[in-house]
Amino acid sequence: MSVDVGIWNKLTRVVIFLIVAAVLLVIGLCYTPVIQKNERMQKTKLELDKRIEKEVEVSKKLDTQMRSLQDPRTVERLAREKLSYAKPGEIVVHFEQPITNGVSSSP
Repeated sequence: MSVDVGIWNKLTRVVIFLIVAAVLLVIGLCYTPVIQKNERMQKTKLELDKRIEKEVEVSKKLDTQMRSLQDPRTVERLAREKLSYAKPGEIVVHFEQPITNGVSSSP
């Protein structure tokens, strides 16, 4: 009597393939939240890097202003401009912006 084992070999291969596919699917489903969390963290990192760059620029500007205020001539100029200070005998003249009421002067 001759037994055909070819079908059992084929079925065994199919079952092994399905088991491997199921294991890979389970692994994929387990790591999906980790991958999504990683993407969110990368996005947050990029946003924080941009904020750091902006703050570094602000810091540089403030540092430049601070160094310029160490010069007595700059302090004197700012006092004259902002506080309307003048040396004895000087006259301070202020020019104000014209007040407009939103009406255009077109003919």
